This record gives sequence, C-alpha cells and structure tokens, in this order.
Amino acid sequence: MTTDRKAVEATLSAADFPASKEDIVSYAENNGADEATARALRAMPLGDYANVAEVVRSVPLDKGIEEGQSDSDKAQQERKTQSGLAEHETQTPTNPIVEELGENRGS
Repeated sequence: MTTDRKAVEATLSAADFPASKEDIVSYAENNGADEATARALRAMPLGDYANVAEVVRSVPLDKGIEEGQSDSDKAQQERKTQSGLAEHETQTPTNPIVEELGENRGS
C-alpha cells in the first residue's frame, strides 16, 4: 500500500524543516497520519530533508492515484504487458494474403 502526494503534503504541512527522517516519521505518527502515509515515510532513505518537496521526492508514491488509474486499470495494464515470451516466440496468425495465395505462388 502506498500513498499519494496530497496526503504527504497535508500530513507535513505544519512540520518544521530541516528535519531528519526520524523527526518526520515521529511528527507524522503523532499528528494522525494514515497508515499508508506513515509506512511510506518510514520507507524514505535516512538523511536530513530541507522541505516537504524533498520528502515527496523520497517517498514511494502511488502513480495510479497521480495518473487517475483505478486498481482494475492497473491490473489490466499489467496483464497486457507481461506475456512471458519474446516477440519471436509468440504465435501470430498467418497473413490472410499468404494463406490465400500460397508462399511460392508462381515462382
């Protein structure tokens, strides 16, 4: 489960910066951050952050929320792109012209 940019920005809107990762996570947990946002903040790399924009760049965000994709849209996209076969190994239908005329017609 991941979070989105708006949730991170809302959670940290009144936080004091610069702040360390530990300070940011502690602030979020003490100020009612939802579980997904708190988990995303815990996943940030260690370090000091100068502002909310740096924090947003460091947390794993749900791209589907940002792009307006639903869970079913993401699942369908995943199914279409992962056939597991190289292109030359996939079965493709024979071209109808080749089927009708034959491979070596007249030559």
